[in-house]
Amino acid sequence: GAVMGSFFNAFAWRVVHGENIASGRSHCAVCNHPLHPLDLVPVFSWIFLGGKCRYCGTKISPRYLAIEVLGAVIFVSLLLRFDVSVELLQWLSLACILLLLSLIDFESFIIPDQLLITALILYVPFQLIMGIDSIFGFVIHALAGGLAVSLPLLLLVLLADRILGKETMGGGDIKLFFVLGVYFGPLQTLLILFISCLVGIAGQLILNRVTAGQPF
Repeated sequence: GAVMGSFFNAFAWRVVHGENIASGRSHCAVCNHPLHPLDLVPVFSWIFLGGKCRYCGTKISPRYLAIEVLGAVIFVSLLLRFDVSVELLQWLSLACILLLLSLIDFESFIIPDQLLITALILYVPFQLIMGIDSIFGFVIHALAGGLAVSLPLLLLVLLADRILGKETMGGGDIKLFFVLGVYFGPLQTLLILFISCLVGIAGQLILNRVTAGQPF
């Protein structure tokens, strides 16, 4: 989990800054010096280097350490909950996608459609392996779960946009809640929406990223 957190940190940075994600060595974002394997050990490298680049001394955001630790916590938590199983692989896959898109969204205010589509595509084979009664019932259940929260949310956002005369929520957020609805169903997705609003607002206030008239 820590390794995946480290990888997603680099992946998200490259996506946001327009770098090729499939080629080129990891490098310092400031001095561009290629990083040695010892600089890339999840959690421990950040600690032993004192949160600074070995080559230019620039401070490395503690967010990188936090994401590596979070990745480890997520993986261990899911393993303890689902044990070694196909269901574990499904939730690990979704967790990885959510963590990656969160990092990209944090930097760019964009939730890539490719990641949302990937989550939907992965849902199908996992469900088939775990067993479904009928294809028709499976499709109806998935659509109902996906639309139960995302559709009312879309209507609410359109109404708010019209009243306020500006965009009140990005379309990526609404599509994300469709995906979450497919995986979690209506009630749990409503809970996720409520918690995510509280956590998102609290996080922005802590980071002092809330400015009047600016998106957050």
